[in-house]
Amino acid sequence: MTTRLLYVDDSGADASRWAVYGWVEMNIADWRPALRAWLDWRQHLYETIGLPASYELHATKFVNGRGRPTNTDWDLRKANRSAVMVETLTTLAALPGVRVGAVCRRSGHHTHAADKAALYADLVTALDRRLTENDEYGLITMDGDGTDPSYRSAHRNLKLATRRIVEDPAFQGSHISQLMQIADLVAYSAYMQVLRHPAKQLMWGWYPDLLGGVCMVGGQPLLLEP
Repeated sequence: MTTRLLYVDDSGADASRWAVYGWVEMNIADWRPALRAWLDWRQHLYETIGLPASYELHATKFVNGRGRPTNTDWDLRKANRSAVMVETLTTLAALPGVRVGAVCRRSGHHTHAADKAALYADLVTALDRRLTENDEYGLITMDGDGTDPSYRSAHRNLKLATRRIVEDPAFQGSHISQLMQIADLVAYSAYMQVLRHPAKQLMWGWYPDLLGGVCMVGGQPLLLEP
């Protein structure tokens, strides 16, 4: 019997009516080698382009050219940032023992928050079912401060007698967690695939092409219907 660590982040937007959750997971025994390999990659980025390991690699801000993470002219070209994203997602997919996943759903015109909460509840149910089938337990950590009660409710609605997801979700800000930053990259890449914005066509294939090989739900974001 093993325990899996799952780091979950959300993406999407009310305006697009897409709700997305992406996650990265691993057996607890793989946590240390996976984190070590990731920190080595962050050190490589610092040594090659001057991107500090302490810089929060937040996909929306980084890809869209916000901020001056290296404090050089490198920051001014979005092509540089896109190239780093491709290399980073490729590295992510090769981390020891790491798997990823993403689910998505179109929300109603005025019900995005409720539909997003329902999507998370359905995701938790699906993860709990899979853990049961594999005779595993799981611990979920989410980005944020825990003020949204819908996340705790989704966990507490699982049947205690049989549930395999342990406790409520833990919460940790991505600015202080490398693994939450990885989850953010997964969620953003999944959102870009389902959004398919014409101006961001370069990003449409990031999830299926770079992460699909280690995706737990079929190689692309899973459309999880109500």
